[in-house]
Amino acid sequence: MKHLISLAILLLPALSFAQDDMKRVVDLRGYWKFSIGDNPRWSSFEYNDHSWEKIFVPSPWENEGFSGFDGYAWYRITVDLKNINDQNLFLILGFIDDVDEVYLNGQMIGHSGSFPPNFYTAYNSFRKYYIPEDLINRNGKNLIAIRVFDTVLEGGIVKGDVGIYADKTLPNNTFLLEGNWKFREGDSQSWAREDYDDTHWQDIMVPSLWRSLKKTKVDGVAWYRKSVMLPESYKMDDLVLVMGRIDDFDETYFNGVLIGETNDHQPFGWSQSFNELRVYDIPKSLIKPEQINSIAVRVSDMGGDAGIYRGPLAIIPRSRLNELTNFRD
Repeated sequence: MKHLISLAILLLPALSFAQDDMKRVVDLRGYWKFSIGDNPRWSSFEYNDHSWEKIFVPSPWENEGFSGFDGYAWYRITVDLKNINDQNLFLILGFIDDVDEVYLNGQMIGHSGSFPPNFYTAYNSFRKYYIPEDLINRNGKNLIAIRVFDTVLEGGIVKGDVGIYADKTLPNNTFLLEGNWKFREGDSQSWAREDYDDTHWQDIMVPSLWRSLKKTKVDGVAWYRKSVMLPESYKMDDLVLVMGRIDDFDETYFNGVLIGETNDHQPFGWSQSFNELRVYDIPKSLIKPEQINSIAVRVSDMGGDAGIYRGPLAIIPRSRLNELTNFRD
């Protein structure tokens, strides 16, 4: 389906908020560790970067002693979050030229643009990535590692109020689902199972169109999966799963059980399912507080764009649903 969505939004894997609604809890402007080159080990917390250069962020790396350099480079910094009690944290990195992948404690939490060989730039996209709560070490240090690729002119984390921010406007008890999901083309009912092993699947940022992945067909059937650990308090609420907007049709499972589907059974060009906000009740009997819960979404596309392309995405008490959609929709 064709959607009236700007290129800037398509390149932004996190939903857009006004920065006035955010409170900076960690200022990341200053000197980071920096190295030219590319090595997946550099995303690891355990990697020793003591021999790396130091570079000021934000600033084009050409202004920091790397004039004329084009190619791959990495940034690393450790931050202590033991005194940060705020929930729903976001990493704001401003503008990065051209392409980036962002890791927290070795796990990817966001990316913009596409690396070679299927290169496309995201130099003009504002980077704002949700930090999943289950990746945060609330008792001490956390590692942020950023892989960057640049082609011409300025490169790196070039400008912006870089930091970790808390969203002041989210309703209470909102468990956000934006960020990294598992993705696989094809179709098998076994992929809905609660205990299915999806570790070998591709990573995909949600919300986004699945055409952002390399060697991925646009049309057909594909599955998304995500594992979440819900707090004990969620057992007491009537919860809903909000899956945003999906192009075209979906079947959504929670812990292996179908909890909702959207399909108006209209042909290509006539169907409006892609524009419906998905809100599905989660039966209390399915919720496992303080344990891993699985979400699996079967998506079927008839043509054009495809995927979980627009938020909001969250688990939230039904009583707070209007607060979420009023400012996130």
